[in-house]
Formats: sequence, structure tokens, C-alpha cells
Amino acid sequence: MNRYKDLKAAYDELDKRYAGLLAEKLDLEYRCEELEADMKAAQARQENIEKIAENTRRLKHDMKNHVMVIASYLSNGETDKAREYLSVVLDKLDRVYNYIRTGNSVMNYIINTKLQYAHKNGIKFKAEIENLSFAKMGSVDFSAVLSNMLDNAVEASMDSKEKYIYVSVCKKSGWDTMTVKNKIDSSVLDVNPELISTKADKDKHGIGVKQIKTLAEKYDGMTDIYESDGMFCVSVMIPSE
Repeated sequence: MNRYKDLKAAYDELDKRYAGLLAEKLDLEYRCEELEADMKAAQARQENIEKIAENTRRLKHDMKNHVMVIASYLSNGETDKAREYLSVVLDKLDRVYNYIRTGNSVMNYIINTKLQYAHKNGIKFKAEIENLSFAKMGSVDFSAVLSNMLDNAVEASMDSKEKYIYVSVCKKSGWDTMTVKNKIDSSVLDVNPELISTKADKDKHGIGVKQIKTLAEKYDGMTDIYESDGMFCVSVMIPSE
């Protein structure tokens, strides 16, 4: 009987140690994923900065040439040609994407990658970004939430008559808040209130919504999905530390 008790005690101790090691292993795996995400974001940020620097140098060189051409037209009294040429130059400048900088390298990478894609596809956007760290969230989870919000808005905008996205990152009453809105032709929630996504369903908002809600709840946060002024809106609020 004593032998059984000794073996049972030894087993329980080993089982306890195993559970502790397993928890430690899972924690290390998660931290490795975060470090990998940070490294990829840093690499992508550096590549974006280099592209922007090259584009800026090219734009500066081009602008000198443009000014010389316009000056030549004006000196010859060809104001109509100067006006037409200037109109073309301004149109090209409108197509140039302006890099968005925040104090969060992961946010920089995600927002600029997604909005550059939107810009290339003719989707207009406005971004109002405060310097927030979302320190309570892990990098992997933060990336998943913001990426899903922007992906849904961009994909939904592809089929919309008015292609426009609004992005806001700000602090509200002790909450770090991400809000993404996109123009819609008609109500999404009236047709699909549960935002259930199927292959036959052209609506894109259902993709990733469950994951967004789950990750927000993981950090005691909240998700608010609503429609206002002809826009589909998703807000995620995470308690500030």
C-alpha cells in the first residue's frame, strides 16, 4: 500500500512538472512568434523607408524638370499650355502614396502595406493616427486584429461605388481604440446581421470578424460593429495599461 502511495505521489509530481514545462514551452513558442513578427515588421519598415527615400529623390528630380517646363511655357506667353501641364503634374502627385508614420513599428508596417494596396486600387482613404503602443496586446494578436479590420474594409471597398476608407487610432476614456470604416452602397447588417461569410456570399466583412472579437476579449477588450452615415464601421477597444 505504501508502495502505491509513493508511486502515486511520484506520478503526481511528474505530472505537475510536465504541466509546468508544457506551459513554459507554449509561452516560449508565443514569444518566438512575437519576435518573428517584430523582425518581419522591422525588415518591411526598412524596405518601405528605402523605397520612400528613392521615390522622394526621384520626385525631387522630376519636380525640377516640371518647373523648368512650366517656366518655359510662361516665358513664351503660353499660359494655356502651362496650365494644362501643371494640371497633369498635380494629377500625378495625387497618385503618390504618402507614408504614414507612427510610434509603433508593427502598426507602421500593417497600415502602410494595406493602404498602399488600397491606393493602387483607386480606394481613397483618410488616416488619423495617435502614437499608441497597444502595450497590453502581443504583437501577433495586434497584427491579426488590425490586418483583419483593414483587409475586410479594402475587400468590401472593391465592389463599392464610392471607394473610401477611414482609419482612426486614438485613446478614448482609458481605451486604446482602433476604428476602420468603409463606404457601402447599402446596409450590410440588414442583409447579414451575423456577418456570416460563405463562398456564395459576396460580402467580405464576415471574414475574420470572429477572430477580431475573440482577440479583443482575450485582453478584456470590446468590439463594436455598426453602420453610420453610409459607412460600415468596426471599432476595437483595448484597455490602456
